[in-house]
Amino acid sequence: MVRHKHLKLDQSKIDRAKRLLGTDTERETIERALDLVLAEAPILQVHKRVKKVGGVEDVFR
Repeated sequence: MVRHKHLKLDQSKIDRAKRLLGTDTERETIERALDLVLAEAPILQVHKRVKKVGGVEDVFR
């Protein structure tokens, strides 16, 4: 479902993301950025679980 939204966003962040993602429009930029965050959700959930059981030991120190 697509809905019409009015948002106040930091233009410099949109411009930087647009360059990094190689997108043509602001809408495409925001959609791609949201897709990236959603794709990382499983990784973030694992990080939260690891943190609860004691974290990760830095074996390279």
